[in-house]
Amino acid sequence: MKRKKTVRNHIKYSRIVIFLSLFLFGIMIIRVIELSTSSSIDGVNLQKLASQRTTKTDVIKAKRGTIYSSDSEVLALNVTSYKLIAYLSEARTDDKNNPQHIVDKEKTAKALAPILGMSEEEVLKYLNKKNVYQTEFGSRGKGLSELTKQKIEELNLPGLDFLESYKRYYPKGKFLSYTLGYAKVENEESDTISGEMGIELYYDKILKGNDGYITYQKDLKGYKIADSNEVREDAVEGKDIYLTIDSNIQFFIEQSLNNASSNYSFDWFTIVVADAKTGAILGVSTAPSFDPNKRDMQNYIDYSVAASYEPGSTMKTFTYMAALENGVYDGSETYKSGTYETGDGTVIGDWNRNGWGVISFDKGYALSSNVGVINIINRHMNAAMLRQYFKKLGFGNKTGISLPNEVGGSLNFKYETEIYNAGFGQGITTTPMQHIQALTPLTNDGMLIKPYIVEKIVNPDTQEVVLKGKKEEVERVASTQTVNKMLQLMDDTVNGIGNTGSGYRIDSHELIGKTGTAQIAADNGGGYLSGKADIISSFAGIYPKSDPKLIIYAAIKRPTLGLQKPVSDAVKEIINNIGKYYGTETQATTDQVIEYQLPSFINKKIENVKTTLSSQGMNYKIIGNGTKVIKQYPNNKEKITNKDTVYLITNDTNYQVPNVVGLSSKEASDLLRLLGLKVKLEGSGYVISQNIGENTPISKGMEITLSLNKKFEG
Repeated sequence: MKRKKTVRNHIKYSRIVIFLSLFLFGIMIIRVIELSTSSSIDGVNLQKLASQRTTKTDVIKAKRGTIYSSDSEVLALNVTSYKLIAYLSEARTDDKNNPQHIVDKEKTAKALAPILGMSEEEVLKYLNKKNVYQTEFGSRGKGLSELTKQKIEELNLPGLDFLESYKRYYPKGKFLSYTLGYAKVENEESDTISGEMGIELYYDKILKGNDGYITYQKDLKGYKIADSNEVREDAVEGKDIYLTIDSNIQFFIEQSLNNASSNYSFDWFTIVVADAKTGAILGVSTAPSFDPNKRDMQNYIDYSVAASYEPGSTMKTFTYMAALENGVYDGSETYKSGTYETGDGTVIGDWNRNGWGVISFDKGYALSSNVGVINIINRHMNAAMLRQYFKKLGFGNKTGISLPNEVGGSLNFKYETEIYNAGFGQGITTTPMQHIQALTPLTNDGMLIKPYIVEKIVNPDTQEVVLKGKKEEVERVASTQTVNKMLQLMDDTVNGIGNTGSGYRIDSHELIGKTGTAQIAADNGGGYLSGKADIISSFAGIYPKSDPKLIIYAAIKRPTLGLQKPVSDAVKEIINNIGKYYGTETQATTDQVIEYQLPSFINKKIENVKTTLSSQGMNYKIIGNGTKVIKQYPNNKEKITNKDTVYLITNDTNYQVPNVVGLSSKEASDLLRLLGLKVKLEGSGYVISQNIGENTPISKGMEITLSLNKKFEG
């Protein structure tokens, strides 16, 4: 019995072993199936792990494109830069006679500090780090130039090394900074340079190109296995961009803004110069500026396109154009200047609230009269006509220029006072680039032209031009008659006597234009700031009048000294330099200042005197309807120039008050007293207004009050 029981136990144990073996074998089979069919086991990507163990992929960096001016001056490019590292671990050194780590930290800190622009203590903080293999030196140890690298290498200090990379470099510093913007390394591990402002941002993808790669098999030491297959995708280099910027004109602008910064205080000052025929931007800058290499900007706003503001009286040009195009403008039509009361009781005044008496609309433009604009709108126009024409010129919409963050401004006006304000540039907002665009019809026989700033984009490998900037006509918005009339009005404004643009007059250049002085709206929406400096002064001009080559727009916020003076100084400096650069200085003798000694015209026939003065190219004004001269001003033997005016008083008993705005207090007083008027002077300098309007009949004992100042506002 015992033997039989033993056999049964053996069979029982054998069955258990067999079943256990089969169970374990089944688990192994399931695990094998799982390993062969699953991409991840226990959170580990097997395919990725296998790939990393057998293959390696190296990135082939694409070179960022270079930015040039139109005359091929390099404005932005990639340069090699270096990052300084220091090895602190003694494990790096095998031979004590040839150390590969920092041995003398104090000596190293003392030598590096002046080169890196750091203190010895700052350097030692990095060198005294514990339990680290190596260290870097913060921002001061990055982006080092080749020259700085050489200086450090010449120290012959052990344990120092460099990592090579690239950085964006702007060889001209602050030159064109807001337009160029800047690009910087966005990720130190990938060493990728990306644009963050200006052209660098707007064309980032085109400049950046596409990185390539090479994938190959590697051995345990990381070396490529010979004769193994590789997959290669070459990098596509970034494209080069040529801007329309003329480096000489840009320099003239930068120089004028530097001088303005030295002579005046302001919040910001921006100037744009464009090709009058094509709309190409030849120069643009804003002060205060910044160096893209240092990125030391006070703000990130490009005021030429990315900020809108109330423009003031430069908008009168476009209001007058609207009236002309709608067939409702008569330049000889008159109105009473000074102030105007709207239907809701709001009183709107000219900058000279005393006015100039009864004057024509033509004269109102030259004197920058708000009341003149109001009368044109009130008598002949409405909100729809004004808004429609402003929009036709591009106001209220972006110009589409290739610069980031462009804004379109606003044309929000509905009620009577708002409509009048819009006509002279208050209550609406615009940008400098919009003004450049809106002036192009006056230099292209009525055709609106879009501004542009990229001349071409070029493949650096093949030199193929992949994009070509060009003149883009939008639509005809003004007739030839309108264009000619506006050019004449702008000419009178700058080159006429006593007008608001007279501070921009340059005898050797045919500069014409319109001034603007706008109040700054309060941030809380409660009206306008009232401080003397709480204004934006501007000028929109064309040069030269006879054959326009340039459109110029300049604006300054909160000038602390003078109103138009900072702008006129800068504009005249730019035009003088461009005139020499282009060779457009006026050479004709009629535009030269000629000195002339007056003879006596007393008792001579008026027709003979007119002939004599005309033959000498002299300006004259006849007072009265007589046949011969009985008085003259200036007197005989006095020296005058062909820019002055000779006043001839005839043998008539009915005289009218002349316009003496723009004359000096002495000239005006002498002339008016010759006519029997009593003169009262208020202030000093030149006449900016008279309380009795031009062409008013002179009566016995009449007294005229002249307001004087040293400058004109617009």
